Amino acid sequence: LAGRDSVWSLCFQGACQPAAGSFLSAGIRRRDRIDRGMMAGDPSRGIEGFLLTRQWRDTPEGIELSFWAATEGRALRIRLTGQEAVCFVVAEERLADWLPAGRVRREPLALQTLDGHAVEGLYFRSQRDLVEISAQLREAGLRILESDLKPADRYLMERFIRGAFQISTPPVGRGRALEALNPQLRAASFAPSLRAVALDIETGDLDGDLYSIAVTGADAAAVFLVAHSSWTAAQRERLTAQTGPARISILPDERSALEALLEWLAEHDPDLILGWNLIEFDLALLERRCRRLGLRFTLGRGGESAAILPGTAPNQRSVARIPGRVALDGIEVLRNATWSFESYSLEAVGRELLGRGKLIEGGDQRVKEIRRLYREAPDQLAAYNVEDCRLTEAIFERAGLIDFCIARASLTGLPLDRSGGSVAAFDHLYLPRLHRAGYVAPNVGEPMEGQESPGGYVMDSKSGLYENVLVLDFKSLYPSIIRSFKIDPLGMAAAGDDPVEGFRGARFSRERHILPTLIAELWAARDQAKASGNEPLSRAIKIIMNSFYGVLGSPGCRFFDPRLASSITLRGHEILRRSRERIEALGYAVIYGDTDSLFVLVGPGPEPAACAAIGAELTRSLNRFWSETLPREHGVESYLEIELEQHYLRFFMPTIRGSELGSKKRYAGLVRRGVELQVRFTGLESVRSDWTPLAREFQRELFRRIFLDQPFEDYVRELAAELRAGKRDHQLVYRKRLRRPLEDYQVNVPPHVQAARKAKKVGRYIEYVMTQYGPEPLERHPTAPDYDHYLEKQIAPVGDGILQCKGTSVQAILDNQLTLF
Repeated sequence: LAGRDSVWSLCFQGACQPAAGSFLSAGIRRRDRIDRGMMAGDPSRGIEGFLLTRQWRDTPEGIELSFWAATEGRALRIRLTGQEAVCFVVAEERLADWLPAGRVRREPLALQTLDGHAVEGLYFRSQRDLVEISAQLREAGLRILESDLKPADRYLMERFIRGAFQISTPPVGRGRALEALNPQLRAASFAPSLRAVALDIETGDLDGDLYSIAVTGADAAAVFLVAHSSWTAAQRERLTAQTGPARISILPDERSALEALLEWLAEHDPDLILGWNLIEFDLALLERRCRRLGLRFTLGRGGESAAILPGTAPNQRSVARIPGRVALDGIEVLRNATWSFESYSLEAVGRELLGRGKLIEGGDQRVKEIRRLYREAPDQLAAYNVEDCRLTEAIFERAGLIDFCIARASLTGLPLDRSGGSVAAFDHLYLPRLHRAGYVAPNVGEPMEGQESPGGYVMDSKSGLYENVLVLDFKSLYPSIIRSFKIDPLGMAAAGDDPVEGFRGARFSRERHILPTLIAELWAARDQAKASGNEPLSRAIKIIMNSFYGVLGSPGCRFFDPRLASSITLRGHEILRRSRERIEALGYAVIYGDTDSLFVLVGPGPEPAACAAIGAELTRSLNRFWSETLPREHGVESYLEIELEQHYLRFFMPTIRGSELGSKKRYAGLVRRGVELQVRFTGLESVRSDWTPLAREFQRELFRRIFLDQPFEDYVRELAAELRAGKRDHQLVYRKRLRRPLEDYQVNVPPHVQAARKAKKVGRYIEYVMTQYGPEPLERHPTAPDYDHYLEKQIAPVGDGILQCKGTSVQAILDNQLTLF
């Protein structure tokens, strides 16, 4: 926060309010900015942009904030100098004794803590001073608040800037970019069209020699090949003369290839760099090569150096810091956007989403083939390299991943490349509203006494094989509970005399709250996004809304209080229990319930249309019940809404293995999609990558046959015969993740660790086969598989649950085959 433009003066003057329609700033509409003179071609009339990167640094003149942004034309760099860092301290008389002269400025503020203590603002000319002095004050027993926010993040959140912004002062040209010094920033609703390129490298090994670098974009593609000593002059000439999908350049060594890449990126000036395992592998290797060769890794705009920062905790991924450009790894973005795949390899995702994959088959053979192509057919290696880039581009397009990242940044205020970050997103949305309500928040990690909050409600299931099961689902149950029952950190602090009762002593204000209103805004924005067909924005809104409960229940949240999370989950328990009672009173059995869903048994007989009518009547009855009950019992309006989510024509709920009790979060069912019948699995082995392909295929086909009342005994016998005959050896591979270093496994050494210890190279995952001599890594091409192991440990467990409902088992079917002889 900076001197004259202090956010606290802005707060109380009302100059920093949320922009109208700010949740709709990404992708719902692209406005015509020509009439308003906001084009980059006319910088004299100001400019709109969308934030790409943010940085800060201490200088002798104060903190300097640096933002890079995309505009309608050239990239824009914004520099804000002479800024101050700020935190808060509970006002005490002894405070003056602990403040070093000349390094901190204090001001009384009309703000207080959530537990009612007056606070003062502490202002520092460097972030380093804030960190050092606030630590000293804490050691002295003073209570420090909000000292853990980064200067750039605080600057943006207090101005309600979430990606899109505008400046009124004209920028000036600086080479390829525009630059603005100390402008005023305000929130806007600018929807950017970001320029993206895909990048992929080929090497002789994970950290071997660099063979080639491919970059592709909408209007250009290039391959930089490091020359092999065996290539002839004629080969080199043919390569550079090619007019294929990309321009090929032959470079004499790695240094020249790296320089050519950096020059190409500077010339084409993308906003985004896309890739697959981009940061952990491609960019990390390129940075190491530059460092080894004494080159500056000038991947950033304006010739600024980039850095790949390793994770600071176990299993934490590396982060790319590239001034002016954003690196997006397809694997991480897919996961953040809640896409689910058995494997997130480029090959597997390409096959599933696009129907095409890489140009070279996988495994160890791929590495050997890349080495061979480099020596003997570099034109094919270049084509392979380019196709990996094109696959990445096509997946981003097909899954709407760039639009998703823009939408998420516009909703949360987090950087485009931020993975996860639910707690930080909550801060960005909540803190400026809390300040305007007259309160400040504690630091993350302040101790909070109390019990842990319970998780979602999961009913004991009734195992069996059923016909016609309806799944009734509460639409966004936890956000609905927060909104209906006014659950909110501020609301709990300002409960008043007529509160809404929560659980474990929590009480919430009916009028003074932030989170219920925030959810209402998000809900309306999602309805508009769905109405306009903007799936990426709708998906982003759903993710952020559903994250609020997890944030409030996490000790990593500055508002963590078990009473908050318990008031959500225990209310959910009550709602599901009473809904089940209501359904059973109407004459239907509820065979399972999980968090926000109830599984209602209709039973044999009714056709799909009749089942849909039953589901519609049940949802009407429940919605009417809650819309009448909440005002009567709690004096609040109900935002609960239950809907018919699924109709299973056939449904199977297993028992817990080795028990007669019904399972939880594991089931399968037959559904109709148009004219097609599909078997859907949840939690069972066919959707778990730690089971072999043989077991997963067997379960899918066995369930299909039983659900459709088709013969299944001969199928079991045929599969067992093919297994013993070696015809299924390619499906016997286990793939399991190594979650700890191998040396950590001492007492209990599971099979995948035994296999990993025999392998020459060990990554995050190990693939192995169980043989008659124990687990063997796949790279050793194991022979003599232990077929009895696969029958007993893979086939029988995945089949016996449903076969039990048919009065048989895998072993019984196979034993019956033997009695025939």
